[in-house]
Amino acid sequence: MRIIYMGTPDFAVPALDALAKAGHAIVAVYSQPPRPAGRGKALRPSPVHQRAQDMGIEVRTPVSLKDADVQAAFAALDADIAVVAAYGLILPRAILAMPRHGCMNIHASLLPRWRGAAPIQRAILAGDNVTGVTIMDMEAGLDTGPMRAKYVTPIEDKTAGTLTAELAQAGADLMVEVLDDIALHPPMAQPDEGVTYAAKIDKPEARIDFTHSAQQVERQVRAFNPAPGAFFVYGSERFRILSAHIEHHGGEAGMLLDDSLLIGCGHDAIRPTLIQRAGKGAMTPGELLNGFAMPAGSHVDD
Repeated sequence: MRIIYMGTPDFAVPALDALAKAGHAIVAVYSQPPRPAGRGKALRPSPVHQRAQDMGIEVRTPVSLKDADVQAAFAALDADIAVVAAYGLILPRAILAMPRHGCMNIHASLLPRWRGAAPIQRAILAGDNVTGVTIMDMEAGLDTGPMRAKYVTPIEDKTAGTLTAELAQAGADLMVEVLDDIALHPPMAQPDEGVTYAAKIDKPEARIDFTHSAQQVERQVRAFNPAPGAFFVYGSERFRILSAHIEHHGGEAGMLLDDSLLIGCGHDAIRPTLIQRAGKGAMTPGELLNGFAMPAGSHVDD
């Protein structure tokens, strides 16, 4: 097939690789424009942009798909289908209708649950037992299109990072399977029941509220690993908790309950197992406390 591929972050790289390996002709890649990054704030291409360049594929980075010239250039590619994975721009109706088989999306949830921008993080935060990937036909609504195939996986103790990597590869494999024979994967309308929306993550959400239960705090730690990182403030410094486990221990919310960084929550307590001080690398609580005093009885976020 002649495929236009549309994606931006690391999540979208495996599908680009898989489609090319399967023998499809990737006639162009669309990605978000390069953004300033690093200390020098030099423009850096997205992961998909960089990968496509390495593969010798033409990359286009329009700031919008509404412009008539942009749409004409899209149509001129004469694509059989557009495959979309975390692209980041809304596709106008005109674009959706241009490829012969329309546009298909790799969405990281079990639709209709968690339509929207942050399905992986929202599934973890909500305590869902399972999540997955849905291959869906795209239409004007937000992730409302009919479904072609699904992959299901337990969440267990996975972080957003580990789930993203798993679902990216699963979505890539599933998209190749669907395109191998579209007729064997007919579209099925999403049910009206069970619709939820995965709002974009705001950075303030990453600050831990220890009046919540330890269970919810632990979910927050996993949902925001690797980014933006669940954190608390002690003194004037910010500390990111990268991993933690729950302990059945009573105590005041936000209080350090022992000299090994056990923190009281609204119910039970949370013990970080990997932590990061601002400007430092990840370390165990023992390594942190070896050079930084956080005695029992003191409070975080005071």
